[in-house]
Amino acid sequence: MPSETAALPRPAGSAAASSEPRRRMSRRRRKSSTLFVVVGVITILTVFPLVWMVTSSFKGADEVLSTNLLPSAPTVDNFDYVFTAAPFGRYLFNSFVVSVTVTVAALFFHSMAAYALARLKFPGRDAIFLGIFSTLLVTGPVVLVPLFLVVHRLGLLNSYAGLILPAIFSAYGIFLLRQFYLSIPAELEEAAVLDGCGYWRIYWSIILPLSRSIFAALAVLFFLANWNAFLWPLVATTDSDLQVVQLGIASFQDQNSADWQYVLAAATIAAIPTLIAFAIFQRRIVESIKTSGLK
Repeated sequence: MPSETAALPRPAGSAAASSEPRRRMSRRRRKSSTLFVVVGVITILTVFPLVWMVTSSFKGADEVLSTNLLPSAPTVDNFDYVFTAAPFGRYLFNSFVVSVTVTVAALFFHSMAAYALARLKFPGRDAIFLGIFSTLLVTGPVVLVPLFLVVHRLGLLNSYAGLILPAIFSAYGIFLLRQFYLSIPAELEEAAVLDGCGYWRIYWSIILPLSRSIFAALAVLFFLANWNAFLWPLVATTDSDLQVVQLGIASFQDQNSADWQYVLAAATIAAIPTLIAFAIFQRRIVESIKTSGLK
């Protein structure tokens, strides 16, 4: 015999209220599914060229232009040819020296400039920062000729100094560090001043240790930018012993335009340092951008 509670009719308002959470959950699931599909498609479109480049660098001459993603007979002869047919080790060494030197020097000078613009009070501070910030609107090709004339007048063409010094200044690095330093509590500096610390001691003992996270992110960005630099090394150097890896790949491609397996092997070698650096520090890049307020 059915109970009286089960026999009672359910109010229309109660049924509508119980179906509303199910509709919300259904809409959330549809949004999640759509977002998952979009992210998946973008990921495939982004990663596929890189995967194709790496796998094709292990293919032979008769297979490199085929539609097969994986090589049927993988070979490392392409990489051997790259290092024997061109001074690729020299190209990698030059790019490494320039990228590391610019990164270290830029972090040091940019952090000092950003600390002064963020924490010190002096006349014209905001005007100086505005002037530095406005250089973000100026593209590299616009200042290429004046920069070449200055470097030529200083006698720095065809030298490591000519490759390194013009690449050190970056308004983006100063801006990002300044935004980070503005978020540091003033109580830390006040306590240091009470202990008798000067500006340099505060910068060295407090500011720099707190900057490790954003330094790691900026180091990756500076390293990648200088490792992939092409235009300025092309203008500033004519000596083959000073060619960087991107110039080396361009000349290597001209000499082996019909042998794509060699060109792809050279491109894979050049991409390895950048991929390693980005894979190690990608989380710190995102954290530093969130901390500095850039969204």
